Amino acid sequence: MIVFIAFAFFAIQKFLGLKDTISVGKFADDFQSDVNKLWKSSQGSQELEYSLPKKIEYVCFANLLKPEQGAYEDEDFYEEFRKYFTDENLFFYPVDSTELNGLEIKHIDIEKITENENPFCIENIKGKIKIVLKKDFGDALVSVTSLLQDD
Repeated sequence: MIVFIAFAFFAIQKFLGLKDTISVGKFADDFQSDVNKLWKSSQGSQELEYSLPKKIEYVCFANLLKPEQGAYEDEDFYEEFRKYFTDENLFFYPVDSTELNGLEIKHIDIEKITENENPFCIENIKGKIKIVLKKDFGDALVSVTSLLQDD
């Protein structure tokens, strides 16, 4: 009986971990798809909301080729990202909050996104992040900003 209960708890934990991994994978696919659609257009702006596991506190965009600056300078975000990643430009914080900790998102203007804050982070509030994708006429790449979030 004890072995059965222990196995049941183990199976539930694995299932919940798989659910979180699927949720992060869906975010990655949906986000890249949304960026691609806007990148292919001449201009536009979209306010989007994505679901992520609550244990992910922030989604951050960082340019690891430039020094950190801005609001998160006193945090360990940037150093954590630099320690574990090289080519990625989107990160989940805390690192190791999911199996997929960093991604390379194509067609985003990481220079513009991190111009004033590097890393530029968006808080995950109650399992939701709100993002604005924008491309002005003549821009080659898509920029990302945060949408002020309601509680």
